[in-house]
Parts: sequence; structure tokens; C-alpha cells
Amino acid sequence: MSAGSVALVVTDDTISMWDLYELGIATAVFGVAHTDLVNPWYDLRLCGLRPGTSSSVPGFTLNAPHGLDELEKVDTVIVPVVPESYMRGERELPEELISALRRAGAAGTRMVSLCNGVFALAAAGLLDGRPATAHWEHTRELAERYPQVKVDDSVLYVDDGDVLTSAGLSGGLDLCLHIVRRDLGAQVANQLARRLVVPAHRPGGQAQFVERAVAVTDDGIAPVLHWALENLDRPLTVDDLATRAGMSVRSFHRNLRAATGTSPMKWLLHQRLARAQLLLETTDLPIEQISERSGLGSANNLRHHFAAHLGVAPTEYRRAFPSPGPGSRTPDRPRPSLPMPA
Repeated sequence: MSAGSVALVVTDDTISMWDLYELGIATAVFGVAHTDLVNPWYDLRLCGLRPGTSSSVPGFTLNAPHGLDELEKVDTVIVPVVPESYMRGERELPEELISALRRAGAAGTRMVSLCNGVFALAAAGLLDGRPATAHWEHTRELAERYPQVKVDDSVLYVDDGDVLTSAGLSGGLDLCLHIVRRDLGAQVANQLARRLVVPAHRPGGQAQFVERAVAVTDDGIAPVLHWALENLDRPLTVDDLATRAGMSVRSFHRNLRAATGTSPMKWLLHQRLARAQLLLETTDLPIEQISERSGLGSANNLRHHFAAHLGVAPTEYRRAFPSPGPGSRTPDRPRPSLPMPA
């Protein structure tokens, strides 16, 4: 069974090299046949205002063989970019594009934007009353032009169920991997991230920009975080991590937030939930053992956090990944559409 069909929407205007980056991200994730991970992989369709639409960038010409009628036929629509003249309001987006996006949204298609592609979803009214984000350089303009959108300029991406939006550049890659994680599970997403040489998962609530990257020297916090991942089954505390890092608790809080954009306890909880998801997908271990191995304690505690952060019970999550035999599981169909913890 296919991982799903994806329509990647382009306009017939000249695009920039930055825009090409977002197009390349979506193509690398959904358009490259990673059939050794799941076979068949996503079916990516490049769609323009009409079949054969061409967009140009210095040294490149982009041809879209499909038209906008394809948007109602796929599982996911991605708008990776709109030209700056549309974003700034100097011109209106083509009415046929707005109408096609509205029809796709009304049909229940999952709608996604990367970076300033959010302006197209907003113009179509698909973000009215919803949270959304974009590259931090464009969020003020987005909020001013579309005050009915709940703009958050501080996060990497927003998953609002059937509508998802991301910050620019690498934030778009984070969202694409998050979609793979939603559809095909943590194991497949982790393997794909490793192939792309990027972090396996950055939660959407992480800051768009941080003061500095995670330190990689022995006196930084990266070794401590790696150690924590290897010891999630232990009852870790912030005091434990700070002591291991040779810092005061206050300094550790400050350094971790600067490196990851989140607090130590939120970081730990997210890692434990991610570990529990992976164990639910890939093993037949009882819920009690998964709770212990992920450091969430009791089965009741695991159920509580799953309900609070993912909206389902662990057993319901596991049912999306039928077991081929004792001891291990191989995902063979997409899991339910679940928000990831922030």
C-alpha cells in the first residue's frame, strides 16, 4: 500500500534560490523513492496552474506536469512557496489557485505550507481561527494581512490536525519529517532523518532560532543529552543532568534552553514519549514494560501522557502497526493522524 499521494504546488512565476530550497526539501522527502523503508513510497505530483506550468530560477527551469485539478485527488497538498510579489500584496494570488486550495480543503485533504506558502493557505481562508507559523521574517506581515490567523512566530512548525504550517528553510524539513512520522511512524522517520543527516525529530514547539547550536565539546551539554537518551529508563532529574554536566541547575536550564529552545523537563518528556512510540511500533512488549523502558514509570502514567500529548491511548496507537510475529513489529499502514508533543 502506498504511503499516500502528495501534490506539490508551484506557480508560473519566477522563484528565488531560497524558494528552490523549500521545493527541494519536499521533493527529497516525498519525491525520492525510499522504497527500502516503505514500499511503495509516497506518490509525489508536481502541480501548476495548468499542466506544463514552468517556473524559472537562475540556471533552473521547473516544469509541473499536473494541473490544479490534481489537488482534490491526493491525500496531502503542500504549498512550499509563493512569489514575494504575492506575499507582499503587490498582486493577488491567481483565483484558480485559491479556488483549488479551498476545494481540496473542503474535501478533507491534508493541507500543508512551508515558509511563505502559508500566505496561499491564508488567502484561501484555510487558516481562519487556526494557529499557524511561517519564517519569522514574514510572520508580522502574515498577522497584519490576515488578522483572523493565530500567528506564532516562535515555533518551527504547527500541526493543527488537517492543516500544518512551518517556518522556513530547515523548519520545512522538520515538518516534512514530522508528516512522515505521523503517517509511517517513528522508526521510518528516524531512518529517513539519518539518511538526510538531520536530527531524527525536533518538536514543533522548539524555537525557530536559538542563541547557539548544541555544544559538542566535552564541557558542553551534548554529551549529557546523549547520556540521558541512553538512560531514559532511569528516574532522571534536572539535578542529575546538571551535576553530570558540571553546572548549577540554573546554568543547565539556561544552556539547554539556548541549545534546544525548551526546558529540561519538557525535553526529557518528549524523548520519553518518542521512545515509547518507537517501542509500541517495533515490539510486542507489554505496556507496563514500555512505560519502564521509556522512563515514564507506570502504565497509568504512560496512558496519561499519551492522552495529553498525542490524543490517543497507547493501545490505540499500537493498533496502527500490526505485528508480523512475536517480538517485533513492522509498520505496514499509516498510523492515525496525531499531534506530536511540543
